[in-house]
Amino acid sequence: MSEYTGKEIVVLEGLEAVRKRPGMYIGSTGSRGLHHLIWEILDNSIDEHLAGYCTEINITVQKDGGICVEDNGRGVPIDIHPTKKIPTVRVVYTILHAGGKFGNGAYKVSGGLHGVGSSVVNALSAHMIVEVKKDGLIYRDEYKNGGHPTIPLEKGLLPSIGKCAKSASGTKVTFYPDDEIFETVVFKAEVIRKKLKEIAFLNKGLKLNYKNEIDGDERVYMEKYGIKSFVNYINRDASVLHEEPVYIEGKSGDIEVEIAFQYTANFSEQINSYCNRINVVDGGTLVTGFKTALTRVMNQYARELGTLKEKDDNFDGKDIRNGLVAIISIKHPDPQFEGQTKTKLGNTDAKSAVDEVFSTEVQHYLDKNVEILKKILDNSLKSYNARKASDKARTAVLKQLNDMDTKSKLAACTSKKPEECEVYIVEGDSAGGTVKTARNRKTQAVLPLRGKILNVEKASLEKILQNHEIKSMIASFGCGIGEEFDITKLRYDKIIILTDADVDGAHISTLLLTFFYRFMPELIYEGKIYRGLPPLYKVDFENKKLESPKTGKKAKKNTKHSEYIFNDIELEKFRKNKDNKIISIQRYKGLGEMDAEQLWETTLNPESRILAQVSISDSVEADDITTTLMSSNVPPRREFIMEEAKYATLDI
Repeated sequence: MSEYTGKEIVVLEGLEAVRKRPGMYIGSTGSRGLHHLIWEILDNSIDEHLAGYCTEINITVQKDGGICVEDNGRGVPIDIHPTKKIPTVRVVYTILHAGGKFGNGAYKVSGGLHGVGSSVVNALSAHMIVEVKKDGLIYRDEYKNGGHPTIPLEKGLLPSIGKCAKSASGTKVTFYPDDEIFETVVFKAEVIRKKLKEIAFLNKGLKLNYKNEIDGDERVYMEKYGIKSFVNYINRDASVLHEEPVYIEGKSGDIEVEIAFQYTANFSEQINSYCNRINVVDGGTLVTGFKTALTRVMNQYARELGTLKEKDDNFDGKDIRNGLVAIISIKHPDPQFEGQTKTKLGNTDAKSAVDEVFSTEVQHYLDKNVEILKKILDNSLKSYNARKASDKARTAVLKQLNDMDTKSKLAACTSKKPEECEVYIVEGDSAGGTVKTARNRKTQAVLPLRGKILNVEKASLEKILQNHEIKSMIASFGCGIGEEFDITKLRYDKIIILTDADVDGAHISTLLLTFFYRFMPELIYEGKIYRGLPPLYKVDFENKKLESPKTGKKAKKNTKHSEYIFNDIELEKFRKNKDNKIISIQRYKGLGEMDAEQLWETTLNPESRILAQVSISDSVEADDITTTLMSSNVPPRREFIMEEAKYATLDI
C-alpha cells in the first residue's frame, strides 16, 4: 500500500484552481463555456446599469480573437485595497470572491453575487487587459497566462497611461481565451447577438453597441418597451389571441415586479422568469406567486361574467395557462438562489410580492380592456372542455401503463433503492444486448428502444400516449406524465441516453430530449437526465516515457499501450505528442463494435465513464431552438442550420 502523507495533498493557490477545474466555474470548456466568459464580464457592466450609473456598453469581437467589453459606469476602483495592499482593480481581477456585491453599499441590486466572474475569466485567458477611466486619467492593468500581472506598480498604485475628460468614467476589459484550456476559441456571432437582444429586453433603456471586426457587422440593441417587446419577439411567428401583450409593473416593499404576457393559439405554456435579470429556468417562488394569482383572478372573473356556471368546477391552472407566453422579471435586494447554477429562486417574499402586484395591477388593466379578458376566458373555457372530454381517454391509456408488460424490453436492476439505480436507454436490441451483458445488474437497468420514438412536437398528448416506446419509458420510470407526474416516484437517480455516434443516434437523442423537455421537464431541472459518452477511438501506440503495464516502471524500450479517446480534439492533441508512436486507430461508430468488457470499462463503469448532464441555462433559447428544430415550420429550421453549418465538424 502506498504511503499517504501530506505530500499527496496539493494546494492550488490563487487562480490555479480555476485553470485546473474550469468546469466547476463555467460549466464546460466547450463553446458554451467559452461564451460564458463574455457573459461574466457583461454582468459587471449590467450591474452598473442596475445601480443607475451605466447607460451604454460596447461589445467588440476583435479580428485577433479577443473580446472587448467597455462601459460608461463608475469604473472599477484603482485605489489601494485596505487589506490586500494592492490596487483594488487587481484584487477584483486576480482574487476569487472579491467584488462590490457582498456588502450593502456598492450595489443595491445585482445578478452576480458570487464574486468570481472577472477573476475566473482572467484565470482562463491567455491575455487580459483592463483599462479604467477615473478623474480625468486612464489606468491600465495587464495579465498573462491565467491572471499573472505584468504591469509594475508605482508606490503600490497603477501608473496612468493617458488622460480623458474629467467627466468620463468606465471600465474596458479585453480578454483572449486560452486555447490550451478551451476546445475552441472561436466565438459564434449569432450566440452573442441573441444574448445581447435578451439583455436589451431585460434592461429597458440600456444601449448595447455590437461590433464584429471579423465580418464587419455592427448593430445597436436598445429596447424602449423592455419585456413587453420580449413577449412580442418570442411570439413573432405565433398566432396570437390578442394583438398587444399585457404589461404591468409595480413594487412591493423593496421588490420591483414587471410582468408581460400574451396568449397564443399554441397548446403549450411558456413562462420565463428572471431575478435581477438572471434567467431562473426552474422558476421558483416568483413563478409560484404568478401562477397562484393568475388562477385566482381568472376564476373570479369567470364567475362574475358567467363564463363558468354555478355547477361547473373552477378552471385549474393548466386551463388558464394554455397558450400563455409570459415574462416575469423582478429586482430583489437579497436573492436566494437554490444551487450554484442559480436556476431556482427560493425567497418567500418574492412569491407574495409577485402575487400582490399582479393581483392588483392586472385587474386594473383588464377592467379597462374587457375584450382581452373575454378572449382569455374563452380560451380557458375551450381548454377546460377539452380537458374534461379527454380525461377519460387519457386515464384509460395511463391505466394501461400499470398493467403493461415491460419485462420483454426492460432489463431491470435488482436494487429497489432509487438513489443508487440508473437506467440506460439504448437504441436497438443489438446494442441493448451488449449493454445488458456489460452492466452491473444490481444498480443498472437497460431499456432498449426499437426504432425512433414519436416527434412529440408534432403530436397530441393522446397520440403520444399511444406510442409504444413512450409508454415503455413512462412505465419504466414510474413517475407518470403530465398532471399525474410525480418525481418522488421516479425509480432511478439517473436516466442515461446511450446512442451510437452517428446521425441516427444523434436524431434519437434529440427526439428523446424533446419528449423529456415538453412532457417531463422536471427530470431535466432536477438533473436526472444524462447522455452517455462512449469513446470514438481506441488507439494502440508506443511511448517510451510511460510506465510498463507489467512492471510499473519506466519502460527501457518502447512498450505497447492502448488508450480510449472520446473526441476528435483529443485525438488531434494525441497525434501532436511527439513521444507517441501510433500503431493503429480503431474508430467506433456503434456500441455493438465494443465487446462487453470494453463497454463496461469505457461507458458503464461509474469510476471511469464520462457522463454529460443535460441542463437548461436559458429557457427562452431552449424553447426557441426546440420549436425551430422539431416543429413543422421549415424556413426557420433551414435558417438555423445554415447559420450553424459553418461551425460544424464533418466526419467524412
